[in-house]
Amino acid sequence: MRRLTALCAATAGAALVLTGCGSSDSSGDRTVTVTGTGKVQGTPDVLNADLGTEVSAADVSAAVNQANDKAKAITDAMVTAGAKREDIKTSDLSVQPTYGTDGHNITGYRATNTMHVAVRDLPKASGILSAAVQAGGNDTRINSVAFGLEDNTKLLSDARARAFDDAKSRAEQYAGLSGLKLKTVKTISENGSGTTPTPKPMYRDTAPGAAPSINLEPGQQTVTFTVTVAWDMG
Repeated sequence: MRRLTALCAATAGAALVLTGCGSSDSSGDRTVTVTGTGKVQGTPDVLNADLGTEVSAADVSAAVNQANDKAKAITDAMVTAGAKREDIKTSDLSVQPTYGTDGHNITGYRATNTMHVAVRDLPKASGILSAAVQAGGNDTRINSVAFGLEDNTKLLSDARARAFDDAKSRAEQYAGLSGLKLKTVKTISENGSGTTPTPKPMYRDTAPGAAPSINLEPGQQTVTFTVTVAWDMG
């Protein structure tokens, strides 16, 4: 009888040790780490354009003076059409010699005066660019035109929330496949965000001397956010 009691006690002691080991192991490094992505679309709120003038003349002074006069005319025309003067700034000035067919003799000079304009009142954007082209005439150069999101705070917040929800959904799936459940969040790491640009607008020529009809399509811009989250599982 004493031997049986002792054997039961020893067996119970062994079971307690095994349970303790199992408990220690289950509360160890059982984690799941996933990356979630959130995307939100929004309407652009600003148009950024780089444009200016390019003229050729027989000497440097004439080329520079003509480029300056055309640039001023373009600037004034854009302001009259609704652009804010403080949103127009010179971005590039250059003067280069032009050569004859032999490639050695200088035949004149080419001057460029380029400016950047930001249009925040988008309904006026087409008229502003039309006025610029009309004021500069054949010497007008439009280098780039693109819509953007100047204030994307709300869109980023929504994209961030969607990214976290996506990460949590993935983590719950992995936990379920492992026969476990998510517990507390261990770490959250933002991997960054980005904005998908819309295609550049184009402009169409019209009759000489008339204001060109510029077709602008703002479209939608996509804000993407990614986040990496680690959870304990149990």
